[in-house]
Amino acid sequence: METTRDVRSAAGTEGVLEAPTGFVTAEMMEKADPWKDRDESPLAEVMRRAEAGEEVTVALIGGSITMGTVSVGSRDEGFPERRPYAHIFREWWEKRFPRAHITFVNAGIGGTDSYLGVHRAGEDVLDKNPDAVLVEYSVNDEPTDFYRGSYDCLLRRLLSAPSRPAVMLLFMGQTSRATARDVHAAVGKQYRLPMVSCTDVFNGMMDGGVFSAGELSGDVVHPSALGHAVTGEILWRFLNGVYDRRNNARGDRRPDVKEKYKYSGAGILTNASVVPEDMGSFVPGSENEFFRRGWTSPAGGQGIVFQTTFSNLGILYLKTVDGLGGKADVLVDGRRVCTLDADFAGGWGNAITSAEVYVGDADAEHTVTVRPTEKGKKFVLLGLMVSHG
Repeated sequence: METTRDVRSAAGTEGVLEAPTGFVTAEMMEKADPWKDRDESPLAEVMRRAEAGEEVTVALIGGSITMGTVSVGSRDEGFPERRPYAHIFREWWEKRFPRAHITFVNAGIGGTDSYLGVHRAGEDVLDKNPDAVLVEYSVNDEPTDFYRGSYDCLLRRLLSAPSRPAVMLLFMGQTSRATARDVHAAVGKQYRLPMVSCTDVFNGMMDGGVFSAGELSGDVVHPSALGHAVTGEILWRFLNGVYDRRNNARGDRRPDVKEKYKYSGAGILTNASVVPEDMGSFVPGSENEFFRRGWTSPAGGQGIVFQTTFSNLGILYLKTVDGLGGKADVLVDGRRVCTLDADFAGGWGNAITSAEVYVGDADAEHTVTVRPTEKGKKFVLLGLMVSHG
């Protein structure tokens, strides 16, 4: 995860801030921004503070597109820099408010969804006391009730945080048109949040023959350099509009967010925060760069045992492409609730995987066992995902 601090210069920015590219028309922006009943006042307040030269923290949370993965598209020869959209988004803040003290936090992690997002939002985003947060999960989430719930809980958690950040939503989609955009937009409308749909613009470009799927993405999932440039331009133009209206959007009209929800108080227990009752065949540490504080069973054997309190439990583990990933049973209070399979041979890469395994009515102390079942196979436990809804 990337953090950039204290962006300042001596020059000021006056008048219109031109977008860095010219791919997006006014008609396309209508597709990107069809939701007019929104409350821009929190985002406008952040802009006014930045304009006054105050300290402002802007964060992003999402998957690999936010982290910065750029696929190789068929029209990328004109983009030697290959900049992810997050860099273009950051550049807007830098150029619009050159006297501001701005901290940027990029909490994108590849292959992750909003279910994991709500559990890591505390440590990765909210502990930085953000003033504004952009959320991007519409490619990695699926259009299901489960993800409607996890996305809603993530937004509730952000909106109810002590720093009261302005929240805006970014909807991406695959060039195959798979996306959770509709589910996410329905949740965002409840809170009247600013929302930007790049997947609608991409689809319109493909339908109108402006750009092909292969030009916008080299692998269906991740935008190409061109696709990221289009995404960054859409965000740039949207932010310009909010900035132009900033003095008309005053007062905090955000709806009340209930304190308790399903994943209230969500977090991830690692070897830095919980001591197992029995290590079994596991040793501390994991091979993943984002979650190094887990536990690894190198070749099967005995289960690792925890005693902890929660309402809901998820298991965060690593699927591996080396053919050595094995299965593990998960037991809660001695009862097997599921079997997890860490084998991802033939997949796109080692995958951070989260699975909800237990849902309860109230907090209670439980015994959790993760027990490898295949001798000679490894199982990498990255953490226990617990919440107290």
